[in-house]
Amino acid sequence: GVSGGGFDIQIRGQNSLRSDGNAPLYIIDGVPYASESIGSNVTGLVIPAGRSPLNSINPGDIASIEILKDADATAIYGSRGANGVVLITTKKGIVGKTQYQTKVSTGTGSVTRFMNLMNTQQYLFMRRQAFENDNKEYGPADYDVNGTWDQQRYTDWQEKLLGGTALFTDAQASITGGSPQTQFLLTGSLHKETTVFPGDFSYRRGNILTNISHTSVDGKFKLNLTAGYTLQDNRQPGADFTLLASQLAPNAPNLYDAQGNLNWENSTWTNPLSELESRYGAKTNDLLANGVLAYEVIPGLTAKSSMGFTDTRYEDSTTNPSSMFDPAFLLGSEYSSIYVSNNKRQTWIVEPQLDWKHDFGNFRTNILIGSTFQQRTGQQLVQQAMGFTSNSLIHNLSASTTTDVLSDIETVYKYNAAYARLNGSWNGRYFLNLTARRDGSSRFGPRRQFANFGAVGAAWIFSETAFMKKTMPVLNFGKLRGSYGTSGNDQIGDYQFLDTYSTSGNNYGNTNGLIPSRLFNAKFGWETNRKLELALETGWLNDRIFFTGAYYTNRSSNQLVGIPLPATTGFSSLQANLDAVVENSGIELSLRTVNCQTNDFNWATNINFSIGRNKLLSFPGLDGSTYQNQYVIGQPLNIRKVYHYTGMDPVTGVYQFEDVNGDGAITASDDQQTVVDLNPEFFGGLQNTISYKQWRLDFLFQFVKQRNFNQAYGLGLPGSMNNQSVDMLGGWTGPGDTTPIQPYSTGSGSASQAAFFRYTASDAAFTDASFIRLKNVSLTYVIPKNVIKGIDCSITAEAQNLITITPYKGPDPESRFTNRLPPLRVITAGIQLNF
Repeated sequence: GVSGGGFDIQIRGQNSLRSDGNAPLYIIDGVPYASESIGSNVTGLVIPAGRSPLNSINPGDIASIEILKDADATAIYGSRGANGVVLITTKKGIVGKTQYQTKVSTGTGSVTRFMNLMNTQQYLFMRRQAFENDNKEYGPADYDVNGTWDQQRYTDWQEKLLGGTALFTDAQASITGGSPQTQFLLTGSLHKETTVFPGDFSYRRGNILTNISHTSVDGKFKLNLTAGYTLQDNRQPGADFTLLASQLAPNAPNLYDAQGNLNWENSTWTNPLSELESRYGAKTNDLLANGVLAYEVIPGLTAKSSMGFTDTRYEDSTTNPSSMFDPAFLLGSEYSSIYVSNNKRQTWIVEPQLDWKHDFGNFRTNILIGSTFQQRTGQQLVQQAMGFTSNSLIHNLSASTTTDVLSDIETVYKYNAAYARLNGSWNGRYFLNLTARRDGSSRFGPRRQFANFGAVGAAWIFSETAFMKKTMPVLNFGKLRGSYGTSGNDQIGDYQFLDTYSTSGNNYGNTNGLIPSRLFNAKFGWETNRKLELALETGWLNDRIFFTGAYYTNRSSNQLVGIPLPATTGFSSLQANLDAVVENSGIELSLRTVNCQTNDFNWATNINFSIGRNKLLSFPGLDGSTYQNQYVIGQPLNIRKVYHYTGMDPVTGVYQFEDVNGDGAITASDDQQTVVDLNPEFFGGLQNTISYKQWRLDFLFQFVKQRNFNQAYGLGLPGSMNNQSVDMLGGWTGPGDTTPIQPYSTGSGSASQAAFFRYTASDAAFTDASFIRLKNVSLTYVIPKNVIKGIDCSITAEAQNLITITPYKGPDPESRFTNRLPPLRVITAGIQLNF
């Protein structure tokens, strides 16, 4: 929900044990765009490092998005497509007279819903009961109950800190046209959005895209040039208020004093608006260029070359000026600090190809031979500066008294491949695709850098047989297809196989020393994926009903992980290939129906449904390794090993848990043996498009069956100085009480406190987070052409995250924790003119 936040795409489950090894390959107009994090965790606190490539694209420039999943479809991209491929194609020029288009839209965004938290009286009752249960007196720091704070005051902190309205504005203009030989497109866009947080913060993006396509008169020579440049400027507060808004006591002091200054209430609290003094800023400059040259040497034989270049400059910073602290502590500007991260990433790629097509009677062939040469360079400099003579100089690092380099990294990644592909078809019914390739990556050890991969795909269009045409005339299309193949994965980062050294931070003779940080491993090689898919496609009644069903199973082995080493070696782990196997299997179903089709009224429906299962098949030496509390053989990777909650002790009212090994003690190493699966059981969508004359309505329902952390996980110990959900009202008071909530406690080492923390690490901390969400709605009206002559005009109203139906009582069923702002409900309206 934070402006400029990223996207996370995962295709058919988690293949790698490493969380950063499961990203798909992004191809934008034929150019690979790196998905690895470019920022730093030191500065990216509000927007965690991991900016998505999709942030740099104006959605209005996208002509199509394709998701490639099976081995046959991704084989042409080799190891880079081991986790699937996201193909993004931008718009191109069109033949005809010059056309102009402009579109402007504006709207608002807000948090979809808040948690139902205690009011002041409910909260104070809980707090007082906690002190009584603990047999404690109010302390001098217990401001909420000892009379320091007004016990009649009530503030809805969720409304105060998250209840703002974000404003969205988009403007786009384009010009396109051309002759049958040459077409052009030039488009520019501006996007701005503010936040729901208090304060003046915003995210801005400007984008320019140009495209030129040319074909010679004889049709032999073809040229396509595309270039896009994007500027992003993101200014946010230094903290996300989401968790704080749910935890603050409802009778906490007012934000401002009588003079309109930040209220510190005699230093009895930290004013949350002080975080507005801390600023997070990020600027991104993105250049993406692509050129494709093709020439038909002889009939059927085409020589082609694709060349691409990307240049990304990313700078972000987080400031902590002295003005964000309580002035009673007399902090001067010399206590101010800033963290700055400067990042550069450049990629070039050249892909020459020879494409030969020829028909031998009913047998049609297509042979493609090509190679890939790709190089990416990266630089990152992370610095910390402290002690400024003035807060106004906080962005001038030379004005600080202390400057430290936290990270200074330069990397080079090289990728090379040679491949061949044979496509053959017989009589338009039988199809066979064969792909072979040899991939090389600079990320592996000597003699391990190259590996061979391949794929085979076959299909049979059975609807073209005379038997099917005779017996099932309503079936106009029927296809069986299958594929199997292997690919590699090198998403491990650069130089992981080498001896590497880090600065020690200790000076000797005015020289900063070095310490070894990684051991050399010459056998460090490719992670391997094996993919199998079987699918059925059928079209009925002239494709008015089209069904696709697919079964897939992917196995990833030779996992790239850190293998634990004894402490006596001086290293905690060795980067190596582990003989662990991860399997993803599932079923994907889709149905498209044309429900009604007339001159004035049309209605089409699309339904998709997916069931995916992730499983760790093998992991030699898992018991006794550092991964033993993270993974279980036969279970998914995305699990939690937790205690099993058995209920409340009727005598003490304290939560009880299963003693798995029967030793009379509850310990994490022995008793956290219950597995909670956080993967969705199934998910899908229902989309409809309805048009009537000048009106068009599109809407999409998203549905997911899943579990998630409940509110107890993020709100803290009931009875401590944290607000709670109203579901926590009615804590246990004595024997015979049947409430499921244990006695309130202020903490201080009480039995309730210890049991509560076990409770948050047990299966009781998870709940049903399934939901059905009206994800997108769009209503468009096209003004009749006779109203505004020479101009095509349409008016559109759109909404995202409009309605959510869920039993989940947290802020949002899709959000994993309560400390991140969930996706907003956004409603916009716009007008588009074509002339």
